[in-house]
Amino acid sequence: MSFGGWLQERWYRRRLVPALWLLAPLSLLFRLVSALRRFAYRCGWLPVLRLPVPVVVVGNLTAGGAGKTPLVLWLAGALQRAGWRPGIVSRGYGAAEPGPFAVTPDAAPARVGDEPLLLARRSGLPVWIGRDRGAAAQALLARHPEVNLLLCDDGLQHYRLARDVEIAVFDGRGAGNGWPLPLGPLREPLDRLRRVHALVFNGAPDHRVLKAAPHLPDFAMSLEPGEFYRLDDPTQRCTAAQLAGRRLHAVAGIGDPARFFRTLAQLGLEFTPHPFPDHYAYKADDLRFAEGEVVLMTEKDGVKCASFDLGEAWVLPVEARLPPELIHVLLETLNGPKAP
Repeated sequence: MSFGGWLQERWYRRRLVPALWLLAPLSLLFRLVSALRRFAYRCGWLPVLRLPVPVVVVGNLTAGGAGKTPLVLWLAGALQRAGWRPGIVSRGYGAAEPGPFAVTPDAAPARVGDEPLLLARRSGLPVWIGRDRGAAAQALLARHPEVNLLLCDDGLQHYRLARDVEIAVFDGRGAGNGWPLPLGPLREPLDRLRRVHALVFNGAPDHRVLKAAPHLPDFAMSLEPGEFYRLDDPTQRCTAAQLAGRRLHAVAGIGDPARFFRTLAQLGLEFTPHPFPDHYAYKADDLRFAEGEVVLMTEKDGVKCASFDLGEAWVLPVEARLPPELIHVLLETLNGPKAP
């Protein structure tokens, strides 16, 4: 296991592991710098960019993935059905260039990042990336004047871009040990939640999170698996029952690989798990363990492995399921409460 994997595994133990205490000075420094940065934006010492359309930010307080991308896709569809014309902005984690530029469905994942490419393919909406999300948003609006709302995938800490709605996402690991980086997984303290508009739990709620923002509406999200599709020919489909009894290898390079493995187990499959770090840049040699056998992977991994000759490999898509009340909260914040 890499040091990063070792560290992350200990972050998500409910009690602080004594071996991490050496990181306490760095954690305190991180919290101080983060607080000063937030204060500088609130006081106007650092400039904030206000766009001519509403901005909805989907993010998390913890390092790593928590299910933001499926939630952004769900919100995009719900907003379209409500009459909005959204676009999507993302940092483009792992992208080779700083941007801003558009993400097309046929873009190279190494150039644009795995999640923006998945968003472009699944949503059919304009998707732009850039390390400066404000510049990416301005470029998107200039190219697509029909867009009247922006969804920002993972921008909770990008204070340069003004926002109208913030949605914070937690997965089943919650806030971990509750400490800031690098002693724990938190990018910001839990009291930051007092300024967001809604909480989404992709898994069991963390009661410490609920206690930090007791009056905040919270919503349960589940990820519903679809049919597997073949990596080298997405027109081919199969069910879990058709894979049962075969020698299977499961690959997951997401924030919580165990979540994918649990889904496969719930589908009745037996497999050898192969966890990788979030946003891992795969090489074909990384997957040699599966030669002559069957590989199962997430969509996020699939977009990066599509060019590899893996033999038989299947991708499992998932769809977010949320209560409609979440979109009601969002629309009420954007439009104001309805008259009685």
